[in-house]
Amino acid sequence: MVRIGILGVGTVGQSVANILESNADILEARAGKKIVAKSGVVKDLSKKREVNITLSDNPYDVVDDPEIDIVVELMGGIDEPYELIKKALQNGKAVVTANKALLAYHRYELQELAGDLPLMYEASTAGGIPIIGALRNGLAANHIESIQGIMNGTCNYMLTKMIKEGAQYDAILKEAQELGYAEADPTFDVGGFDAAHKLLILSSIAYGIDAKPEDIVIEGIENITQTDVAFAKEFGYEIKLLGIAKKSNDGVELRVHATMIPQTSMIAKVDGVMNAVTVVGDRVGETMFYGPGAGGDATASAVIADIVDIVRGNHGPMLGYKKGLESGLKLLSKDEITTHYYLRMEVDDESGVLSKVSGVLDKSGISIESMLQKPHTADERVKLLFTTHECKEAQISEAIAALKAVPCVHGDVVMMRIEK
Repeated sequence: MVRIGILGVGTVGQSVANILESNADILEARAGKKIVAKSGVVKDLSKKREVNITLSDNPYDVVDDPEIDIVVELMGGIDEPYELIKKALQNGKAVVTANKALLAYHRYELQELAGDLPLMYEASTAGGIPIIGALRNGLAANHIESIQGIMNGTCNYMLTKMIKEGAQYDAILKEAQELGYAEADPTFDVGGFDAAHKLLILSSIAYGIDAKPEDIVIEGIENITQTDVAFAKEFGYEIKLLGIAKKSNDGVELRVHATMIPQTSMIAKVDGVMNAVTVVGDRVGETMFYGPGAGGDATASAVIADIVDIVRGNHGPMLGYKKGLESGLKLLSKDEITTHYYLRMEVDDESGVLSKVSGVLDKSGISIESMLQKPHTADERVKLLFTTHECKEAQISEAIAALKAVPCVHGDVVMMRIEK
């Protein structure tokens, strides 16, 4: 018999305990041993939980229990879970975690601490989608050329509503909060930070890049307007918040931001709260993994898949490799990003303006691919919308700074990246 202790018996933790009980027969058949949830830890013992396990408010009742074989960490946060997982590993216990923030900062330290002990984390990225297993095992024969992922259901729900129904950002954010998709403080989701943590985990498995959230480009969806949505539709694009990892020569781009992508691409068709990740391997080509990115049962499904793998003995190194992976690769700086760009600006409605704007872009070595002019605003200005041919981020940054200094250009110059 294998006994499980759960740190954090919230929505996911309750689902884990209940699935282990209700599906015990099929799990025993698949794992080869009976798996039982023995105990769990909660912050507030007075709050009722629908589980048939012993509950405590002291995490060390689980971590130091000699009868517990596998510790499942579902607490959230960084510092306390790190110390508890460290203690569990020191006590010789296997660990399963769904904690993306913890892994975004401490995945390499945890791999070192784990050594030959299993430390699994499928549920940390894209909920019930088995993307971790795919990268660690299913695509092991491939050099990974790129990863693009819709990894935050809140943002995908909001963007879908903005594109399909013409909803305004503020109104749809309020609706998402009322439905429970967005928190009272939605910054972690709409600002791109949640997706960034997941991207960092995937990039470590794919490339061996040891980066922290502060090292990569992280932007959200807060500045997207219906003007941008209309432009995207007219030119055959969808707008998605993507986590992107892209190999280029001896470097890797890691970035999270709102992105225009062709409506014909597979990932552009993923709407609502669903998640999807596309991976391009040098041998297999493009593959896509689709499914629910959150929710109690979906996330618990990934947690229990890890438990079954551990019981079977199918775990291997935490990040999927024992020595340096893709040696020589470096994290590219923001200025080295290379892609196509969309620019939106408000300008005076007078002759010569287009020439001045295009002159600024030309001076930065940027070639215009397409242009659209939107009707007058109340103050007799017009909106100019451009897409560019491929160029470097340094060139776009230089051009935006120069455009802001042009007298006929008013307010912010908004930029969005395009992935073709």
